[in-house]
Parts: sequence; structure tokens; C-alpha cells
Amino acid sequence: MKKLRRIIRQNFSESVKSTAPIILIIVALCFSIAPIPNSIFISFLVGGALLVIGMSLFNLGVQTAMTPIGERIGAFITKKRRLWVLIIVTLLIGIFVTISEPDLQVLADQIPTVPNAVLMVSVGVGVGIFLVVALLRMLLYVPISYILIGCYAVVFALSAFVPKEYLAIAFDAGGVTTGPMTVPFIMALGLGVASIRSDKHASNDSFGLVGLSSVGPILTVMILGILYKNSGGTYDAPVAAEHANSREVWRQFTNAGQGFPHYFIEVLYALAPVIVFFIVFQFIAFKMGKRAFLKISIGIGYTFAGLVLFLTGVNVGFMPAGLYLGEQLAALPYNWILIPIAMIIGYFIVSAEPAVHVLNKQVEEISSGAIPEKAMKIGLAVGMCASLGLSMVRLLYHISLMWFLVPGYVIALALAFFVPKLFTAIAFDSGGVVSGPMTATFLLPFAIGVCNQLDGMVIFDAFGMVAMVAMTPLITIQIMGFIFKMRSKRIEKQAPVSETVIIE
Repeated sequence: MKKLRRIIRQNFSESVKSTAPIILIIVALCFSIAPIPNSIFISFLVGGALLVIGMSLFNLGVQTAMTPIGERIGAFITKKRRLWVLIIVTLLIGIFVTISEPDLQVLADQIPTVPNAVLMVSVGVGVGIFLVVALLRMLLYVPISYILIGCYAVVFALSAFVPKEYLAIAFDAGGVTTGPMTVPFIMALGLGVASIRSDKHASNDSFGLVGLSSVGPILTVMILGILYKNSGGTYDAPVAAEHANSREVWRQFTNAGQGFPHYFIEVLYALAPVIVFFIVFQFIAFKMGKRAFLKISIGIGYTFAGLVLFLTGVNVGFMPAGLYLGEQLAALPYNWILIPIAMIIGYFIVSAEPAVHVLNKQVEEISSGAIPEKAMKIGLAVGMCASLGLSMVRLLYHISLMWFLVPGYVIALALAFFVPKLFTAIAFDSGGVVSGPMTATFLLPFAIGVCNQLDGMVIFDAFGMVAMVAMTPLITIQIMGFIFKMRSKRIEKQAPVSETVIIE
């Protein structure tokens, strides 16, 4: 019990430290150059409190339930040593966990020309197929750089045939669908498969699954764009609603259509496939004792409660604030200030993404502390800072998204030949991890608010921000890997071989 209380306090402390800077920055903007209505401001503060509590419970649930389940399933399908078992189970996991991803519904609502069910199943199949590819890569010892180059060559070749209104959404899909539900499970699955391999690079190869899985949604949305290009439909940008009094503000949090009841049902559907997988594998493979089974069951409860609170907080509290704040800043006569403000927000907001903590801790553990969590935080924060700055430049001057994505991915894929393989895999995982619910529910509405004020076209200008957020860590983390490689070489020359830590 004492250990549990200590872990809860630690998670709560980390959540406060992660979210406090971004909340304080937004509060400072609201009291200075970008005032917002009182009702939206109060909603934002309530949302911030829910975000802190929700993230604490979610991280606790990941530690006690999601990671152990993923690792056990990964070890089981590899121990069977039957290729068809690995392919079928992995494909089903990819499909069901992706369909259960809360962020996928956000994406589905953004594409009015494609039925939601068609989109969700298609994206789930895309993630499932590429998750199978990622696991086969681990078992067949194929360098991740070769597969990534081939995948993105296909993506950019296909983009020439996709209607322009689908391009930004397709690239956004790669980041949005690898969110807080999918990432911990996929990363744990990779660790489970790696635990069966006996070679020294097995743990390093457990990274890269999220990065490869992110390619699937891009391709499936592109294909859907080609198939549904003549289906019509328009996108209706969200509007920040104001409320007359504090009671009405609270009602939006308890409203069955958008508050706690809505996200209670959504998260219940989200966790249902994971619970089913857990129970099925408990009977056919795990066969854990009552104590271990109860511990994981309670962990699933923590995950459930954390996601409900977190998603309610960011959707009801943060989304209207982001939209209104973007409109206010874009209306300023010196709206160029959007660029530095967005960069500051980007630097701090990355720490508020739940899946970022999962990735950073796993990186530190797998590398035995050679890649500290602090270094990962800085690398991801710099990447987010750059992506939001470039996104504001794109919005202010109406520059096509492809002018940023094509050279960005060329640089990222070229760096793969000059940095340790581990850093390449971590970098492409990072792209999917940083573009989670905070990006979808605060930064995207922020961009839509700017776009509305500047009379831009939301479908062309505002969408694409998630894609930018997912791209820049591919570069910054690999640059960090290049620096690490140079330092390791210097240390290797100065110290005996037994004292050096070399990451390939």
C-alpha cells in the first residue's frame, strides 16, 4: 500500500510539473494580449485540473496494466513460433486497439465525405498491417531505415493522385491515430517480442513499431480520398460557445452529449477490446494467479478513470480556449507574434501528452540510462517548438503543407544513414507519440481559430498541423543521436572498451 501511495504521489507530481507551464502561459496570454470570455476561461481552468488528475491515473494504469498485458501478449505470440499466429493476433490487436483510440473519432468527424465506420475500420486495418510488418522486421533483423524509406516513397508517390483536400488530413491521421490508448500497448507488445530474442540488439529493435504503424493511416486515408473524391461534403469548423453563468459552465462538463457521460461511454468502448484480449489470453496463455490478475484489473480501472477525466478536460476545457485564443492572437495588428508564442506553447505542451511519458521512460530503461528521460524531453520539446513555429508561418503566408513535409521527410530519412539505428527507431516512434490528444484538442483548434480570423481555408491551411508536429521529432531526435554518436566516439578513444557504452 505504501508503494502504491508513493507511485500515485510521484505520478501526480510529474503531471503537475508537465502541465503547469502550459496552463500558466495560456493564463498569462488571457490576462494580457488575448483576453477570452470568462466562461471559456473558467472551463479552461477546470479542464486543466481534470487533465492533471486524469494524466496521473492514466500513467498509473499504464504501469500496472497496459504495459504488462502488451508484454505478455508479445511474448506469447513469439513463443508459439508459428508465423500465422503472430500475423493474425498482431493484425487483430492493431485493428481493435486502433478502433478503440479516442483520437480516431476526432479524425473521423473531420472527414465528412467518408462514413465514420468505413474510415475507422480502414485506418484500423492500416495500423494492423503495418504493425505486422514492424514485428516481422524485428524477427527477421531487417534495418528499419530500409523499410521507412520504402514506405514513405510509396506515400509521397501516392500523394500525387490524392485530392488536395485529403492530403493534410491523411498526414494528420498518422499522428492522431497513435494516441494514448494505442502507444503504450504497441510499445509493450514490442518489448514482449524482443524479450524472446537472445541477441544484444533485441531491446533496441523493440522501438520503431509506433513509427511504422503511423504509415498505415496515412495510406488508408489517401486511398479513401481517391475513392470518395466525388462524394461531396463540407467541413464545418468548430465554434467556441460562451455561457451565461458558472452553472452553465459546469453543465457542459456533465452534459450527456459532450461531458463526462459522453467520454465515459467512449472510453468504455475504447477499453473493451483490450479487456477482451486480456481475458481471452488469461485463459489460453497467461493463467496468472488471483493476485496478479486483480492487480492488472485494478490497473485497467485506473486507465479507464484517467482517460475519462483527461479527455473531458481537454475536449470540454481546452478546445474552446484554443479556438478563441487563436482568433484573438490572429486579430492583433502585430499578428506575427503568433510565431514566437506558438513556439513557446509548443516547447512546453509536449510534456502534457500522456504517451510522451511512456516513451521517455521506456527509452531510459532500455538504454540503461544512456539516453536519459530529460534528454528525450528536451529533444521532443525542441521539435514541437519548431513545428508550431513553422505551422504559424504556413498559416500566415498560406504556404502549401507539402513544401514543408517533402524536404522534412527527406532530411529525416537521410539522417537515418548517419545515426545509430536505435535513435532512428525512437525518432519515428516520437512522431506518433507527440501528436496526441493535446495536439488534436488544443493545437488544432488554435490553428483553426487563426485560420478563421485570417479568412483562410481550414481544410487546406489549418489541417496539417498534426503532420508538422509528427515530422519535426524525426529530425531533432536523430540530430540528438548524431551528437550522442560523436560523443561516444570521443569517450571510446579516451577510455578502455569495458567502460564505454555503445548504442548501435
